[in-house]
Formats: sequence, structure tokens, C-alpha cells
Amino acid sequence: MGGLPIGSELTVETAETTRPLRIRTSDHKKLQGITKEIDRAWRDFNISRWHSKKQVINCVIEAINELNNPKRYPSACLVKPFLDDAQHLEEQLFSKLNEEAIGNEAFNDIERIRTLTSAPRKLRAKAIAKFESQQLEIWSDFFDTFEKNPLTPEQRLSVISDEDATLVLAGAGSGKTSVITAKAGYLIKAGIRNPEEILLLAFARDAAAEMSERIAERCGEPVEARTFHALSYTIIGEVEGGKPALAAHATDDKAFLVLIKEIVAQLAATASEASKAIMAWFTSDRLEDKSEWDFKRKHDYYTHLEKEDLRTLQGEKVNSYEEVLIANWLYENGVEYEYEPDYEHNASDPTKRNYCPDFRLTESGVYLEHFGVRRKRGPNGEEILSTAPWIDRTAYLESIDWKRQVHEEHETTLIETYSYERQEGRLLEALSEKIAPHVTIRPRPRETLFDRVVEMKQVDNFIQLLANFLRNYKSGGYSLDDCEQKATSAKLGRRAKAFLTVFGPVYSTYQEKLGSRIDFEDMVLRAAHYVETNRYRSPFGHILVDEFQDISRSRARLVKALLDQREDARLFAVGDDWQSIYRFAGSDVHLMRNFGKEFGGTFDGEVGVHRTVDLGRTFRSVDKIAFAARNFVLKNPTQLVKTVTPAATTTEPAIHVVSAFQHNVDQKLDEVLSRLEFKAKEQHRESVRSSV
Repeated sequence: MGGLPIGSELTVETAETTRPLRIRTSDHKKLQGITKEIDRAWRDFNISRWHSKKQVINCVIEAINELNNPKRYPSACLVKPFLDDAQHLEEQLFSKLNEEAIGNEAFNDIERIRTLTSAPRKLRAKAIAKFESQQLEIWSDFFDTFEKNPLTPEQRLSVISDEDATLVLAGAGSGKTSVITAKAGYLIKAGIRNPEEILLLAFARDAAAEMSERIAERCGEPVEARTFHALSYTIIGEVEGGKPALAAHATDDKAFLVLIKEIVAQLAATASEASKAIMAWFTSDRLEDKSEWDFKRKHDYYTHLEKEDLRTLQGEKVNSYEEVLIANWLYENGVEYEYEPDYEHNASDPTKRNYCPDFRLTESGVYLEHFGVRRKRGPNGEEILSTAPWIDRTAYLESIDWKRQVHEEHETTLIETYSYERQEGRLLEALSEKIAPHVTIRPRPRETLFDRVVEMKQVDNFIQLLANFLRNYKSGGYSLDDCEQKATSAKLGRRAKAFLTVFGPVYSTYQEKLGSRIDFEDMVLRAAHYVETNRYRSPFGHILVDEFQDISRSRARLVKALLDQREDARLFAVGDDWQSIYRFAGSDVHLMRNFGKEFGGTFDGEVGVHRTVDLGRTFRSVDKIAFAARNFVLKNPTQLVKTVTPAATTTEPAIHVVSAFQHNVDQKLDEVLSRLEFKAKEQHRESVRSSV
């Protein structure tokens, strides 16, 4: 009896409970019946769940079939919904099923779907390769005849590629216009998009008009290419029921610069902190506050002086930043002076050049010498003077003593200032105290000082800088706090802070003058806002952007907003970061260099999914020019690396270097142009003679 079971137990585990359900009974036959009922109920439940998801399952299987034989480019945005469905099915349903529960046919479907969930990137990559191979063959006639010359293999691949975001690197002379117009034609001819679903964007009206004409001519379909501003104005008009008035300077760069100049002059003439900041910019803040101590070699220091052009408000070129501070303080305060005049007495010395003190205050005849020495305390508390690393300290200190002796012998008054006073932050305060007994301070009016700056031609470059920065500032949607934080993190120093101190009131005044009108930056940002808030609904499935290296933050924001409105929307961008020259107009080449991060899609946990196609081949330059240009550009490590295939090879030199100095640049340029003109005429004569 001891070997016979005295009872049986059935254990049932469920996902909803943490502890298994246990059924104990001495009636073994009854327990077997319960087990069969549970199995039957479990199968019925699973079959019911399977059938409830059958439509989704069929869609996923159909998507897998299409990946195996793709009829359209398997962009991440097109495949992702099916992958999401497959992964959800696996997690919520398939992992809880077995073949016995649902049958062999259904289980085979699960296994097929698992080919997608187990290696989605590999499956999609294989589908892309197959699709591209098929399309290149199918559309070969189209590519052969779209332009006068057949498109290159790289151009064809770029047209076929249709990732969520596709970037075509189109170097100089690589046929970018052919690519972007062929892309529009392909989308229409292949039935991928209707003309009204294609948004073709250019940066200039002429370029937009040219692309529209080429597409109509080659495809017989009207695809209107637009500028960003035209698109933005249209969006605003549709949402607001009318278009706001444009500022008078919006389409006139010269008028814009005149306006900024008027604002700066207006602020400079007021008794305000803005006025102080503006004049401080021209008297000192615009310059790098580097002294002799910042350089280890004399050559480096004088190279710096040449670059900085340390010129005072009075107009003379001086030898140090500290001398600029002194001279401009004297000028601002109406103290007449001469810079480096001949000393009034004969102080000739066979070991020294003729003595020319730094300054002579003409009202009083007092001389002012600024000595480039710093001081520190020695171990015994004595004061030790030091000079810049490249200056002979002993000789310099001897020259100071000699100058003092000269003034003492000839009973002329000498005022001395020192580099250590600036180091201690009191140079101009000390100067004021030292000259007070000798001269009368008569500060010049601020408007007079600004007129002088204008006369010195120091304003125009600053106005251009302010104008460029204002456009970048508005385009990027920045705040002054943003800019101050960026300046701090980039360690841009005193000059950046001083610039922002001027820019703040200039920007506020500019906005006040705009009133109810808008400029181009406002236009794009307002349009982007309307798209982001769904007040405007985008009809565009494909957005094609020409000269993408010139895109700004505000334009990128508009493009992203349009893309976000449709799950199947795709971006096709053509550009060359090597040709990015419009930063002054708000362009931000980092948007192109970080293309995937900024515009790419998501797939299988990967972000920034995009495709880059390098056209490489140039039809414009021979090898000696193309390769030299490539090597030069790539000295900048932030440039995108691109293939360069030249139009032809040559054994003749193609680049000539011409040495020039500042004083003869124009002359050298004229000489080069004359030689080129002469050579062109000679070649033309040879051509005519050979054809006769």
C-alpha cells in the first residue's frame, strides 16, 4: 500500500499571478479531465487571440514579402511601422504560443515574422541593395536621356536612393542641378509622388525658376520650385488669411546695413549704457587685449600687431594695446597730444636712436612714457620689475633709467605709466590722476566721438558684423542668455561679452523699428510655428532642397516641421559643405555635417538613420586643380570627406602661386588677369588659324 499514490496535484502557472495555482485531489481521473479542459480552453483562447491579430499578422507578412522582392525603396519610415507591429506581436503574443496551441500553419507564420524581428537591419539592407539594382536597370533609359549627357553611376544611385533623409554630396562641377531635377522627375514618372506632393526648395529665385523649367521641359509635369521665403509667405497667408507687410529692408541688403548703422549712431548719441558700450567697442573692446607677455618671440608679437592694426581714434598706428588704451582715453577726454614726437632737446647718444617719447601733451608740454614692465615682490619684500619673455630685461630697465635722466637733465616733465597698472586693473585711473595737475579734461561729446569713428572708417565692418549676427540670432531662435553661455563655454573672453553688450540694445531697437512688419527671419520662424502647431497641414511627401550647405536653423526648423507631419515624408538634400560661404546670411553648415542626427529617421533602436551618396566626379576641374583643392579643404578636420574624381588629367601645371603684400595686392591681381586674358586671346587665334 505504501507504494501507491494517495493523491495527485496539478500546477498551473499564469502570467497574471506571482504564485502558481495548485489543485490537489485523490481522484486522479478527475484531475486528468480538468487538465484536458484547461488545455482545450488554453488552445481556444490562443486561437482567439491569434485571429484577433490576424489582420496585423497578414500586413506584417505582406511587408516581409515586399522586402524580399521590393517594389519601392524600403525607407526606414516605411518599414518601421511593420517592425514595430512584429516586435509587439512577439512580445505580447508569439512568446506565449507554441505550435501545439495554434497549429502548424499559424506557427509557420510566426517563424516568418521572426525573420524580421531577429535581424531587421540586415533584412532591410538586403532589400535596399536588391531594389537599387533593379531600379538602375529599369530606369536606365531615363537616366541616359534625362540630360544631354547620360547621368553618371553616382548620379543615378543618388536619384534611386530614397531613405528617410538622403544627403547627396555634390562637389563643385558634379552636376547637382541635374541630380535634383532628375530626382523630381523620377518620383513623378515612377508614380511615387504626384507633382503637388513634391516640395522643391532653392535659396534664390533664379535657381528655383531654372529648376522648375528643367523639370517641366524634361518630364512634362509642373513642379514649382520655391524659395524658403516664398514658401513661408504662402504658409502665413493660408493660416492668417492675408500676408503681413514685409520690412522695406527685407529684400535689400544695403538698406538693411543702412538701418543697422542708423540704430548704432542713434544709440551712440544718447547718454546711456548702450552708448558707453558702443564707444568702448571702438576704443578698445574690438581689439584682442594681448600684450608683449602673451608672446614668446618678437616676430610673433609684431605679426600680431600687423594683423590687429592697432590704430587710435586720432589715427596713428601704435605699438601696443596698452598704448591704444592711453591714446584713446586722451582723445576721448579732449587732451591734445602728439604720438612719438621728437624730443625738444638734443639727447643724442651713440648707442641709441633719436629719442622719441611715447606721447607729448601739447597743452602743457608734459611727456608721457608707457613702460612695459610688470612687478612682483621678491623674497625680501623688494619690488622686482620684469619684462616680456622676448625682451632683454637688463637693457630695457637701463633704457628706462636713461629716459628719466634725460628729462631730469633738461628739466622737462615726465609722467610714467606701467603695464603692471593695467594688470592690476587701474591703468586709466592712474593716468587720470597723474595728468590732472598738468592739463584740463574736456570730454568730447559722444556724437563727436562716433563721427570720428565713422570718419576713420572703423564703423562699416562692425555694422556688417552686427547685421550678420542679428540674422543668425533671429534665425536660430536664440536669446542673449544662450549667446552668453555659448561664449563662456567656448572661452571667447572679454571681446565676446563686449559685443553682446552692444548687440542687446541694437537688437531691441531693431525690433521696435520693425513694428508690425516682418523680415525674412520672422517670416520663416512664423511659418515653422504654424506647421509645428498643425495650423498648416503639409501636402508634401518629398522635400527636395538644393544648396543644402546654406540652410539656416530657422529653415531647418521649417523643414523638420513639414517632415514631422507625415510618417512617410522624406528629405532629399543636395549640397557641398566645402562651398559653404553664406554664414553671414544665417547659414549653419553644422546642420549638414550632422545631417543624420538632425534629420534622420529611427529604425530598430537606431537613431539618425540616413543615406549619404557622394557624387565625387567633377566635370569642371582637371586632376592638378581638383586634388590640390581637396587636400587644402581637408586641412580643416570638420569638413566632410568626399571622393574627388577629376574631369581629366594633365601634365601641365594648373595652379600658380603669386606672392603679394598688402600694398601691391591690386597690382598683382591686375597682372594675373592681364596674363590670363592674353593667353585666352592667343589660344583663340591658334584655334582660328588651325580651322582655316
